[in-house]
Amino acid sequence: MMQHMTCAMQPAFPATDLMFQRMLASAVFAGLAAGLIAALLHFALVQKYILLAEQYETGALTHFGAAGTAVDPAPAAHSGHDHKAPAGGGAVAPHAHEAPQSDLQRNAFTVLFTVLVYVSYAMLLVAGFGIIEAIGHKINPVQGLLCGLAGFVAFQFAPAIGVAPELPGTVAAELGARQIWWWGTAAATAAAFALFAYGPKPWAVVVAVGLIAAPHVIGAPQPDAFYGVVPPEVSAIFAARVLATGLVVWAAMGWIAGHLWARGSTS
Repeated sequence: MMQHMTCAMQPAFPATDLMFQRMLASAVFAGLAAGLIAALLHFALVQKYILLAEQYETGALTHFGAAGTAVDPAPAAHSGHDHKAPAGGGAVAPHAHEAPQSDLQRNAFTVLFTVLVYVSYAMLLVAGFGIIEAIGHKINPVQGLLCGLAGFVAFQFAPAIGVAPELPGTVAAELGARQIWWWGTAAATAAAFALFAYGPKPWAVVVAVGLIAAPHVIGAPQPDAFYGVVPPEVSAIFAARVLATGLVVWAAMGWIAGHLWARGSTS
């Protein structure tokens, strides 16, 4: 009898291993592709505004004061460069430029960090695929695309309503409080989408609406006062491009992950 029970239990373990392999393979390949797409879009659309903001942060550029007004040397103290006061209104002060090797190293770390971030996001996404299939719904590329768009809203768009993407030289509330609010908003929004899509009863819609609204009713942590050295126009276009990049990358990641998942289920 014990032998019969052991034989009956054996098929469950290969099935579990196969599910884990599907999840891992889909997440790694989709996250890698999404990370590379994100890095390319970052270099093409976003990075120049980060570099521009760093010049405002260090005092190499200024957008306030009349011509000939000296810039407070304090912001430049941590940069390692000996900046002179700008001649006025956005003029670039002479300073030592980074070596090409430093630029290459910075770009390499940007690519590596971006890939790691999106592989992590892809693991969360395909874990959701597993839950969706466990409750009886199939995943295909279109479903993957929709899940990717939901992931963008949950992890980027909804948190950005309270905590917008930030440039160097801008002010923000305390980091720990912002991270707690960010994670709470992402989790609540993701749970709300799950209830909208798969909630079995009308009360699920009410709960979902409440989950979406709750973080914004509570409110994101904000600084005591708004000030900074970066022009608001630069911050605005930076935030817009970061969100546009995220939309494209999450959509691509969802479609790729859904395609790989569907292929794995039919092979």
